[in-house]
Amino acid sequence: MKLSLLELAERKRRGEKLVMVTAYDYPGARLADEAGVDLILVGDSAADNVLGYDSTVPVTVEELLVLVRAVVRGAERALVIADMPFGSFQVSDEGALANAVRFVKEAGADAVKLEGAGPSLSRVQAIVGAGIPVMGHIGLTPQSATMLGGYKAQGRTAAKAQRLHADARALEAAGCFAIVLEAVPAPVAKRISGALMVPTIGIGAGPDCDGQVLVWHDLLGLSDRTPARFVKRYAELGDEIKRALAAYAADVRSGTFPAAEHTYSIPDDELDLFNAHIGKADMGSYGRRRQVGASAQATEEHEQAQEADA
Repeated sequence: MKLSLLELAERKRRGEKLVMVTAYDYPGARLADEAGVDLILVGDSAADNVLGYDSTVPVTVEELLVLVRAVVRGAERALVIADMPFGSFQVSDEGALANAVRFVKEAGADAVKLEGAGPSLSRVQAIVGAGIPVMGHIGLTPQSATMLGGYKAQGRTAAKAQRLHADARALEAAGCFAIVLEAVPAPVAKRISGALMVPTIGIGAGPDCDGQVLVWHDLLGLSDRTPARFVKRYAELGDEIKRALAAYAADVRSGTFPAAEHTYSIPDDELDLFNAHIGKADMGSYGRRRQVGASAQATEEHEQAQEADA
């Protein structure tokens, strides 16, 4: 049974931490769900982690719709949240709502997430007003990292921390059911979390948020990039996958794979019948090939003779 938004709020009230992870396909969603993860974010981080882009900016709604559908198929209990990519909500309230509807109606997402406050507040209101739950995201917002001076912590001065606090309160008032705080000083995130009725989900925002999120490829050791300061690797699956693939390649090249236990048999009498039939067919084919070859040779000799006479 799916977790409800009411249960998420109750978890915050009871002081029970929420667990969120990104996932981008059916196997990932199924494993996260079976592990007891509460929220699965189909993040625009699929852009650089799955699709090979240099940043999150190029990924499109169409690309993410495919991934969201796959994740929804694998998640029975966890809430699936679709990240709204760059360009899908910035233009207008109407455009933001139309794309949010696609994620829910076409892909089956339980909610959507969008970055920022300011102009995003009216987007949140429009989407929530249509009955679609929205998760907010402030602090380091990757889609606008250039405007923020790069991928670095936010809210490290009193004025900027106060701005984050005000943005969080405004997003809550606009109707967000939860807010991601990314790369925010821990004391600032603690103060913001205490000021809100809705849960906060931290990523690089300290232990006092109401939950935590990490990117699938970062926590499992699948990324080829240097991890951010806030990442904790819980496995090195990239190394293990490479080891397995190298062992497979070696077995194929040496002829040790496939072995007898990896093949299928056929009854001896059926094999005899097969070989007898194919043997006759092969002989007929051999005869036809000889006739064709002889005819081609005769044609070539005739052409050579004509050229000699000329």
